[in-house]
Amino acid sequence: MFERQERVAILLLIGVAVAVIVAHLILGSLGKQPFSKPFTNNSADGELVHVEGTIDQVTLTKTGGHMILQIHNLTIFIPGQAARDLAVKKGTNISVYGIVETYRGKKEIMVSSAEDIRFVK
Repeated sequence: MFERQERVAILLLIGVAVAVIVAHLILGSLGKQPFSKPFTNNSADGELVHVEGTIDQVTLTKTGGHMILQIHNLTIFIPGQAARDLAVKKGTNISVYGIVETYRGKKEIMVSSAEDIRFVK
């Protein structure tokens, strides 16, 4: 039915598929923490960072349903789809993972999903 080379090729494809699935499951279970760095003013655009602190201000944009948080004079931008079911208020302690971006000459953290925001007690 299959010749030797074809069997080897099929086994290699199956092996690679299994390795990719296992790697995906392992990396997914680790989360973003091992791959992020603490935010500093020297953090480069596009870098995955984390920051923890108390919310000083919460602002909702007039269009798009986006949320903007201020923590220690740092802006955290949460797009509408991530902010939709998020209930935060001033004085809440949170931990945030996101990507550094420069907006109007100032560094900010862009959050990609609601799972990247954790409430800290």
